[in-house]
This record gives sequence, C-alpha cells and structure tokens, in this order.
Amino acid sequence: MAKHLLEVRDLSVEFHTAAGTVQAVQNVSWHLDRGETLAILGESGSGKSVSASAVMNLIDMPPGRITNGQILLNGQDMLAMGAEQRRRINGAKIAMIFQDPLAHLNPVYSVGWQIAEMVTTHGGSRGRARARALELLRRVGIPEPEAAMFRYPHQFSGGQRQRLMIAMALACKPDILIADEPTTALDVTVQAQVLELLEELQAETGMGILIITHDLGVVAEIADRVVVMNGGRIVETGRAAEVYANPQNAYTRKLIDAAPGKGAMPEERDRSDQPLLRAEGLEKHYGAFHALKGVDLTIMPGETVAVVGESGSGKSTLARAILRLDDPDAGKVLYRGNDLMTMPPRELFGLRRDLQMVFQDPTQSLNPRMTVFQLISEAWVIHRDILPRARWKDRVAELLTKVGLRPEHAARYPHQFSGGQRQRIAIARALAMEPKLIVCDEAVSALDVSIQAQVIQLLDGLRREFGLSYLFIAHDLPVVRDFADRVVVMRQGRVVEEGPVRRIFESPRDPYTQALLAASLDPDPAVQAARRIAREALETIPA
Repeated sequence: MAKHLLEVRDLSVEFHTAAGTVQAVQNVSWHLDRGETLAILGESGSGKSVSASAVMNLIDMPPGRITNGQILLNGQDMLAMGAEQRRRINGAKIAMIFQDPLAHLNPVYSVGWQIAEMVTTHGGSRGRARARALELLRRVGIPEPEAAMFRYPHQFSGGQRQRLMIAMALACKPDILIADEPTTALDVTVQAQVLELLEELQAETGMGILIITHDLGVVAEIADRVVVMNGGRIVETGRAAEVYANPQNAYTRKLIDAAPGKGAMPEERDRSDQPLLRAEGLEKHYGAFHALKGVDLTIMPGETVAVVGESGSGKSTLARAILRLDDPDAGKVLYRGNDLMTMPPRELFGLRRDLQMVFQDPTQSLNPRMTVFQLISEAWVIHRDILPRARWKDRVAELLTKVGLRPEHAARYPHQFSGGQRQRIAIARALAMEPKLIVCDEAVSALDVSIQAQVIQLLDGLRREFGLSYLFIAHDLPVVRDFADRVVVMRQGRVVEEGPVRRIFESPRDPYTQALLAASLDPDPAVQAARRIAREALETIPA
C-alpha cells in the first residue's frame, strides 16, 4: 500500500520564454491523504497553479518542461506513464475545477450533455451517463435539475456555474479533487455555500481535496494542512491553525499581516456639509426584472461609501445609473445640486471628468493595442482643456509614480504587467481626469492579498492627497471594513441597511446584514470555526 494517496516529490518545472528560462517550480514536495484537504497558498507567480497543472498533465510542453521529480498516485509515478494511461486517470481518478467556470464550460452544449460526457468518455453508457448527470445536478443544488439538464452555461449565475463544474468533476467519483481558486470571484454567501458543498461531498466520498488559493479565509474555512509557496519554492508547511498562529517564515507573516479586516475602523465623518452626490428614488427595469427599487444614496466630499450585497442585489446597476452608463427609469442623481438625469449632453460631457470609474477587470477595461502613455493621455485628447500637449509626457510620468509604477512603464502595453500593476494603470487613467468621485466596481476582488492591500493603501492615500470621494462596490467585507466610512447594504434592488462602518460591522440591525457578516471568511481558523455556526442564518431569512 502507498503511504499517501497523492505525493509530489522534488518537482521542478521551467518555462522557456523570449526573455530566458523561468524556474516556475523548484524542488517542491508535498502529499495529500484520503479524506484530507490540503491548501497550497501563495500569490500570483508563486508556482501553486503550475504544481496542480503538472499533476493533471496540463502544462504546455513546450514552452514548459518538467525537469525533475515524481508525481505518485497510490505509489505509481504518473510522470513515467504514457499519454493514454494518464488520460484514463484524468477525470476518473483525479478531477479539477477552475477559477472561471464560464471559460471552461462549452457555451454551445447543454450542461447536462457536458456532465454526461465525463461518464461516456470513461466508458459509461449514454443512459447511465444521463442518470448520473441528473443525480449530480440535484446533489450540487441546481434548481429544477430536470430542466437544467437542457440549459446552457450562460443561463446560470456565477455560483451555479461553479456548482456545475463541481458536478462535472465528480461525475466519475474521483479519489482526488483539485480546486484552483474556486471561489475568488464569488459573493461571500455563495463562496461559503460552495466551500460547504465541497466539505459535504468530501465527507460522503472520502476524496482528498487539493485547493489552490491566495485567500487566507478559504484556508481557515476548509484546509487541514497548508503549503505556502513563494517564488516557486515551498517556504512553510504545517497544520493550518498552527501556521496562522505561529508562522515561521517572513513571507507567511507578510501574507497574514496583509489580510484585511484586522485594522482600526475609520471614525464617523462629519456629514453636515453639502453632499457631493445624492441619488434619490432610483428605479431600473430590465424587462420584467426590477433591478433598482427606489434607491437613495448620499456621498459627502472626501468620503468613501461602500455598497455591499450578493450578485443580483443591484450594486453595479446602481453605479452605472449614477454615472449614466445606463439611464435609470426614474429618480434623480444630484451632483453638487445639479440633476445629471436632466442635464443637456454638452453640460454632462463637461462633468464626465469629475466622475470616473475603475472596473473589476483591467485586462478588459484597458485597450491592449494602446501603450500605457496612450491609455492615460487619452483623457486629454477627449477633454482638451485639461492639460496642454507639451506637458503630457511629464504628467504621465507623475501619475505612474503616484500609483507606484515607474515612468519608463509608459512605453509598455497592458499585457506586459501583472494584474495588480494593470489595476494601478487603470487608477492612473482615472486620475488623469482630475476627478472628484471615483466609482470602484469590484476593483480589488481578483487581486492577491498583499497586492490588494497595496491598492487599498494607494486609494486611501490618493483620497487624503486630492480630497477624492469613492463609491466602493465590493463583496469582500474585510476590505470594506478597513477602507470605507459608510456602508450601504443592498438586497434584491433595495437598500436594507446603511450606516457608519463601525456600527454596521459591530451591531448590524438587519438579519440579512448579520448573515452577510457571518458568511464572510476570517483568516484566523479559530474565528472561522465559530462563524460556521452562524452561517445557517441566511437560509432562514424570508425573501
């Protein structure tokens, strides 16, 4: 009998690039036992996902190459197996769910067909495959599973698509499930539900779970042991609670210290001045769907107002309505007393410079064909009176320095930067307009914990320096706790509670707010263990 269900020994992986050879993984060793959950924790570029890809034989070779090591499944080295033997293992013995299910579900096939294909690929009959697909849709909590069999991926929410990926992965009853950042973009309640589902399925089947993450809260919630990676190497390993309580490596300590939700909460601001922006009675319909139901919102000069709630609560619709990216069906948006809804186009064009937006995904919001200089200076092409052309180069250099980048970065293109750096470029582009209000729509949700902390610190510093106000849309409640002055809680198109950040977090009044806070993950395993009991509260709240 093999000592471990899965064991990686001295694994090294390198990639050959135009700039030279990159040592992505260097002499990494870890193991996973049946019924155990192992978390590999680290930031982007640490090598955690490459390790998992090597297990699944998903590394493109070339440019990648496994230069050393063994990957033992029940004592057998998979690196010594032929392609056909590895193919029989993938999906049947080891399965994987990915961070972005929409990118990994085929848009032209029904979800029932895709789940059933897992069974037929590994020798099951069509009838057995369809029955297994229906059984799994029920098990992972998809509503109306019989009808869902014939629907397509785009007809499901993000949380439901992740459940579909889990169903597909479990189709052949694997011994090992690899989950690569499975909850990064999910709301706190949906994230908690997905992790709870994984734990339930593990208890039923005894499978080992390998979870790849940069989120300490996920580690605290689900992991038995943790492996911390940095620069392609393992820097620390141990029981999750022990590593959090007594980290031995400076990098681990850095990750723990960067985790949000532990700092002092901002004191309540004076709100006696005239508001910078006030929304009154905003309504928005998309066909039969009522997205906004009489929403009111006030932002004072220099204030950060966070809007929180689950997907579909109306957060992003509210932001787009305020900026008139989508015109509301009713209501007012008063900016310094002037109603943006009735403002003539020419006058509204002049005010656009005061109201800017930073989107969730800078990869999509930054034109890949434009250099950083062109992206930032585009604002001055459109609004010609902001800055004379002779000063553009110097001002771009100033803005890049302001957001923690270097002036020479102006000549590069977006794809040449990391995710955190691209978000800094997006912030610099917004600052080029010299705005008074910046709307951040999930602007830090996909970033590593240390990069997230740096961007939040940057935004807070810019607020103090320039007197900026922020409308901060987020599902990450610990970040909101550290950054916001006031919190607006939305559910199903309505504001159910609002108030100063301290009052909302320390004594929430609405049951929905209480349930959201209970579902939020804490990096401390001891705290997280206590929160699990409170999570059931959300299910008892009437719609």
